[in-house]
Amino acid sequence: MADRMAFLTTARAERERRDAQERLGDWREVYRPGALLPVVGGQAGRCMDCGLPFCHSACPLGNLVPEWNRLVADADWRAAAARLLATNNFPEFTGRLCPAPCESACVLAIDGAAVTIKNVELAITDRAWEQGWDLPQPPERADGRRVAVVGSGPAGLAAAQQLTRAGYATTVYERADRPGGLLRYGIPPFRLEKHRLDRRLDQMRAEGTAFRTGVCVGRDVAAGELRAGCDALVVAVGAAACRELPVPGRGLSGVHQAIDYLTWANRVDEGDLAAPSVSAEGRHVVIVGGGDTAADCLGTALRQGAASVTQLDINPRPPAGRAPGQPWPVHPKVYRETTSHEEAGAAEAGPRVFAATTVGFQPGPDGRLAAVGFAEAEPADRSPRAGTERSIPAELVLLALGFTGPEPDQGLITQLGLATGPDGALARDDGFATDAPGVFVAGDAGRGQSLIVWAIAEGRAAAAAVDRYLRGDTELPAPIGASARALTL
Repeated sequence: MADRMAFLTTARAERERRDAQERLGDWREVYRPGALLPVVGGQAGRCMDCGLPFCHSACPLGNLVPEWNRLVADADWRAAAARLLATNNFPEFTGRLCPAPCESACVLAIDGAAVTIKNVELAITDRAWEQGWDLPQPPERADGRRVAVVGSGPAGLAAAQQLTRAGYATTVYERADRPGGLLRYGIPPFRLEKHRLDRRLDQMRAEGTAFRTGVCVGRDVAAGELRAGCDALVVAVGAAACRELPVPGRGLSGVHQAIDYLTWANRVDEGDLAAPSVSAEGRHVVIVGGGDTAADCLGTALRQGAASVTQLDINPRPPAGRAPGQPWPVHPKVYRETTSHEEAGAAEAGPRVFAATTVGFQPGPDGRLAAVGFAEAEPADRSPRAGTERSIPAELVLLALGFTGPEPDQGLITQLGLATGPDGALARDDGFATDAPGVFVAGDAGRGQSLIVWAIAEGRAAAAAVDRYLRGDTELPAPIGASARALTL
């Protein structure tokens, strides 16, 4: 039996990463293989098994964190896997990609170091795959009705898996040549090796989910025709409309959206291209943006051999600890260093320039991009502070400014008559239903740009809404409503 007081005697220990310079020589995941298991049992034992576990409310999936922590601490890995998979279709993704708001809400984090919930989750799911515990779950009997899911990101995949397991003949339509959405082409392999995605897709096929790739609904197949041919339709096309930066020089050759750059790099990893369409090799690179996508661009540019990389973040540098206005259990905005920033090898902020607003892109004598002009951002409105303008050399600029919502000119949207809200997301009620009968919206398409854990929760909840629409009731879990939001103040 594990020590029930380990939260008092055991210090927090993170999963060990490979050496930063070693990582830059390949595209494999950054963590050292096998380094997790020797420590994770003791780390799981740090869980206090709180009477009121706030990690539940911080996780939109409602993951049963204390339960599987205790099971791991007691070395009952198979039972822990069953509890984890009861609430999360894809823990091998969230364990690698989620920023873990559950850890911010851990009771231990009030005045100390939280339980390494994300590491424990990852150890459980990896062991479940290795031991053959995460097996396909085909339905006991077919329902006879058909459901179409448009989009194969985490929301679409979660909805499809839930609906297939409930007995519906489910087909996922994806306009790209492979399923996975941003998991496939937006996340670099050093954060998610694609064989893990392919393994999950193979499981879904074994359960009965069908995939039609290279099909753009609204162009290759009329959306109305698709809706008429099925009993319900789930729209999970994500929020792929990139936020723009309308400053002088935006049209110069050498300025690209980050998602395009990451897609080209991922296609090299997939074997589609011998070399990316645009590479950072030997070039001075400037990344505009401060989020995960910007960090992914940084890690990619470093691996491609960039001459230099600078990241311009319009936000001021966050504090090292919680600000007074962000008390526990809110997921705080604090200074964080990603594995990509660690690889940059610089102290303090590394390649990041905080409170920097981009004012323009400057051409060289050949008319191509030569420099980026920026200034200090005024705290009140982020406008350029007079007298602080300067420029740095740049031969490649990557715009990592996030996404505004679904692409508004999609034939799917207009053909189904779907309405959009003021934020650009598709309108729906709290049950994920649109005004079009039998059409539901899940994931970033309805929520706006969000986290993978929210996308999976939305997919599960939308599947329950479809089941209720078709059968009048449902036993499928619905962890959130469409109006649910992260815990904030």
